[in-house]
Amino acid sequence: MAKGEKKKWTVRFEPSGLKIEVPVGTVVLEAARRAGIYLSSICGGDGYCGKCKVIVDQGQFQSRPSTLLTPEETRENVVLACQTKILSDMTVTVPKSHALETSQILMDTDAHRFSELAGDVEAGIFKFDPLVQKLCLEMAPPSIQDHTADHERLYVAIREQIDAPIMQTGFRILQGLSKQLVEEKYKVAVTIGRRGGTTEVIEVEAAQRSGRNFAVAVDLGTTTVVAHLMNLADAATIDTEATYNSQINFGEDYIRRIIYAEENSAFDEMQNRIVNDVNNLIVALATRQRIDLQDITAIICAGNTAMVHFLLNLDPGRIRKEPYVASVGFMPPIRAAEAGIQINKRGLLYCLPSVAAYVGSDIVGGVLATRIYTKKGISLFADIGTNGEVVLGNRDWLVCASSSAGPAFEGSGVRHGMRAGAGAIEKLAVLPDGAIEYKTIGNKHPVGICGSGLLDTLAELFINGIIDRTGRFAADGDERLTEGEEGAQFQLAPSGDGHHEIVITQADINNLVRSKAGVFAAIRVLMESTQTKPEALDAIYLAGGFGNFLNVKEAVTIGMLPDVPVEKIQFVGNTSIAGAKTVLLSRKALETSEQIAESMTYFDLMSHPGYMDEFIRASFLPHTDLSLFPSVKLAPEKV
Repeated sequence: MAKGEKKKWTVRFEPSGLKIEVPVGTVVLEAARRAGIYLSSICGGDGYCGKCKVIVDQGQFQSRPSTLLTPEETRENVVLACQTKILSDMTVTVPKSHALETSQILMDTDAHRFSELAGDVEAGIFKFDPLVQKLCLEMAPPSIQDHTADHERLYVAIREQIDAPIMQTGFRILQGLSKQLVEEKYKVAVTIGRRGGTTEVIEVEAAQRSGRNFAVAVDLGTTTVVAHLMNLADAATIDTEATYNSQINFGEDYIRRIIYAEENSAFDEMQNRIVNDVNNLIVALATRQRIDLQDITAIICAGNTAMVHFLLNLDPGRIRKEPYVASVGFMPPIRAAEAGIQINKRGLLYCLPSVAAYVGSDIVGGVLATRIYTKKGISLFADIGTNGEVVLGNRDWLVCASSSAGPAFEGSGVRHGMRAGAGAIEKLAVLPDGAIEYKTIGNKHPVGICGSGLLDTLAELFINGIIDRTGRFAADGDERLTEGEEGAQFQLAPSGDGHHEIVITQADINNLVRSKAGVFAAIRVLMESTQTKPEALDAIYLAGGFGNFLNVKEAVTIGMLPDVPVEKIQFVGNTSIAGAKTVLLSRKALETSEQIAESMTYFDLMSHPGYMDEFIRASFLPHTDLSLFPSVKLAPEKV
């Protein structure tokens, strides 16, 4: 570097106005990450998804040529942030399409969900018995006739109210216990927490604080993080909050994040990101409800195996490498403070158990919440999100598998695909006259297509003969079918005032067909392995945000779900957090979740001999075997 040459450049991002200084040679994507600005980057910065487009308003840069940019975009200084080096001070505009909105995050705010589970333990339903409780104790003070030590006196009083054969107390509490009991005239509130078979005294306070006991249940999603604030005194859900997972800056799937962390020694950063997300949610909930963080005595988390590892700063590297082993499946309770979570300093952090590297505690929570493990008939549970996990079974057996097919229906690998946010096409239909009708989130100008809109698009193009059973365009002569930079493309929405043309390309359709094929192939492997026929399914439960907005009929039409009567398919919302709340409120539920995780048989699809055959057969619309989809009506000219 020549003498006097700057070692750092200042990058200003508009419209936020945020500035960041970065070393010479930094790419724009990394500068945005350091500034805390989200840029969509599904490929994790490898330059092949084309999602991280930004506009360089001022400054010099060096950018690799890309077929993902049109000549018009290149003339307007549109660049791929991951492929553009900063060569001077720079001003960059981040398009609105990168904005993350929480309006479509499924928070599942049903405050009475747990009340449906309270009841007969024998029937697989759980009585109210929280993992952390506050007990109001009124003890007789010592006397000449009763000289029991204060600590033992406390234990006797606790055991009069609950079953606690094994107990322990921290040294800090012991040091101040006698003084506190005397000052409070032996009437106190005691917080106790369950740690395996041990009951721990977490806190001793004035008796009037016995009703101030709260906890937070968290769904650690790859894309979104959702938190519910619970009152442990009466099982009520007080409030909910959600945010996008800030790790998304390092990759939109957790495999990309693991790779990034390995290559950049960034595991601490990954933990800091998710812990900060959780803490921000907790603070927002506590502030809104005027609750002291000291009164939040427990937190319980459910999520895929990688996300739990990130939260606890456990090594997730082996999750993505053969033989695909997690560091821990059944995580014992720890102090929340040890993970950096800001609740009561002695409060406990619980995690639901996971099954395998690719079937996490969110799925165990789903099985628990839907109670398919108690049912005589066979049920199918599917959580189609960033990944696609499926569970099949009943009270006698449970099998599960994970397909990496979900991301395309979240916008991955689709030219105009996007997260559910303002301007995303969420509903689409081809009318009898061939015109296309669509609805966008927030009734805004269309800027892209989210998951439910992509599914609608694939189904509607198929049943109207615009694409054939292979997914190839068959609309010869339709002026909306043109040749674009990436090959054949079909116009869904023309350009207009304030918005660009929205198209779906042949490559997009191929990605969507592969994605739906992955989900259905996973289902077929489980059904074939257990000799389960479609007509034997009593119920199909669809979980998660994408499932909540799914058009069931069209999911069957494209061959993503088995062809069963619509009334058998139920939307069950965020079962990850429903399961977490159930466990938080019942010790028996925690034991049951561990039994579910231990008894579930996991099918590794990558090594399963029949998976690729099933995948290939499912890579048609709806399938190569039309007898599996008797309700699907093909376009007349394609029969």
